[in-house]
Amino acid sequence: MPSSTPLSLDQKRSNYFSKHNLLWLVFTLLVFSTLVKLGFWQISRALEKEQRLAQIENLSAQKPISLSQVLTLSNNGSSLNKINDFPVYIEGSFDEGQVFLLDNQVSKGRLGYRVYQVAETSKHAVLVSLGWVQGSINRQEIPNVSALSGQYKFKGHIRLIEVGIQLQEQSFSNASWPLRVQQIELDKFSSLINRELLPFVVYLDKDEQIGFEKNWQPIVMPPEKHRAYAFQWFSLAIAWFLLMLWAKFNVSKGNNNNNSKAK
Repeated sequence: MPSSTPLSLDQKRSNYFSKHNLLWLVFTLLVFSTLVKLGFWQISRALEKEQRLAQIENLSAQKPISLSQVLTLSNNGSSLNKINDFPVYIEGSFDEGQVFLLDNQVSKGRLGYRVYQVAETSKHAVLVSLGWVQGSINRQEIPNVSALSGQYKFKGHIRLIEVGIQLQEQSFSNASWPLRVQQIELDKFSSLINRELLPFVVYLDKDEQIGFEKNWQPIVMPPEKHRAYAFQWFSLAIAWFLLMLWAKFNVSKGNNNNNSKAK
């Protein structure tokens, strides 16, 4: 069999730089496309926030409805997204012995808790956010909360709860009241109190006299902030691409100079 002709030094250099150029191109485009996608994701989030703000404004002008009407609108829970932010009117009773304290809730630089109690109507039981209370510097101390007891009439808004990432699963095997929790998990709360809670939470209106400091905002990050983040991601993408072009130009220039000296 005829022996293969060995590659010359120039051919080896050409193959090396061809592979190098391909890797450079793939890496540059991969990072660039990732940054651009992050920018467009922030823009989509801004549009979602604008739509929700418009929905909240429209719903705030409507008359509050009952829990039964809310469930009818959601097809008895099969399509809960329809009822998010809906104004609701409730007449129910509270049990002062069962108070949930959502931990790590910050208000104006102060660390505290958001207080929840269960309101029971003739047909339903729903978790109600009563507002914010300040906590102690000593994390072992639970704030002394003046819980609601008895019958009340009040207005609020529906909010769907999304369970986030948990570092440790919540266990309520040895629960004591008031109960400090890290997240709102309605299914676990239902098992704990032996009553089925509706699949959403009602947040008290700011005009209601009952409850505590009402600092809840339906949208924490406004659309303008998402657009600012999008601008940052797009700027990073452009800066990255220009930087890689500059680096590539300087490497190529240095290689050409070295080849000229070698000749």
